[in-house]
Amino acid sequence: MSRKISRVAEGWWDYTTLDEQIQRDAAKLSVHDIQQLSRPGFKVILHDTLESFYLAEALQYINAWKASTPQKPAGICGPIGPTEQLPLVAQLVNDLDISLKHAHFWGMDEWYENGKSVDMDHPLSFARANHALLFSRIKPHLQIPEENIHYPSVNILQEYSDSFDAIQCLVMQGGQGDAKHWAFNDPFKREGDYLNAPPTPSAYRALGTRIVELHPITLMQNARTSGGGFVVGVPMQALTVGPKETWKAEKVSIWQAGNHDNAFGMRLTALMISKKIEDTSVPMSLLASHPDVEFHYYRYALKDVMTEMH
Repeated sequence: MSRKISRVAEGWWDYTTLDEQIQRDAAKLSVHDIQQLSRPGFKVILHDTLESFYLAEALQYINAWKASTPQKPAGICGPIGPTEQLPLVAQLVNDLDISLKHAHFWGMDEWYENGKSVDMDHPLSFARANHALLFSRIKPHLQIPEENIHYPSVNILQEYSDSFDAIQCLVMQGGQGDAKHWAFNDPFKREGDYLNAPPTPSAYRALGTRIVELHPITLMQNARTSGGGFVVGVPMQALTVGPKETWKAEKVSIWQAGNHDNAFGMRLTALMISKKIEDTSVPMSLLASHPDVEFHYYRYALKDVMTEMH
């Protein structure tokens, strides 16, 4: 039987092309049901306050950086979205007087436009956001060396990828987008070899750091969350860390406070990962085969999936 056509972007794969029974099963999950989705290799963690949520996220930076030594360099790969943890990281570093001399950081993605990575003067630049919200707020004598901050760039894609072999990535943090991605690992276009079926999980997991074309859902989301809805101001391509590098991270930690994906989406990926249902129309579902994945939720963002007129 052929797969369904997407309800939101006919020329693309996405979660609306899944078997509807999977979607119905996800939609009816209660908060208690979601907690029960934990299994070996996949942990669901609920936070009762936004303060505890973002502090716990910030502490993953601190713990990863404190573990790094000259003999065994280590670090964390972090997102732009969420960002609320970043000023907290800077405050913790300053107040606890933590030297970041041997720490490492990977930015997981960056926009790509006009044949190059965007510069830090681009208003949507992720490197710019990290600098403004985190690195520029750290006291000069504690700051992380510039050479220890790694971003994907079109000129150094292989060097960026290879750094995950030279340096231990203790945690890869992320949010979950409306397209059910981590970083910019979006579903594929429905064309060529993938006209009738999306890539296999094994083929998708082999993808490394690369230039990607962004799903229309992702363009709309970033316009909504970062651009006041001005879609034409959002680049249509990006550079992203791939599954290949993600599987080199000891832990993948996904943080969902309800500001990016919705109540249904936050249930769907947890169900698929818990039940080991892998489908590349839902890229996040491939984390089912990673040995250590955590989903962190702000409990009160997990509203019921129900019809509610406004």
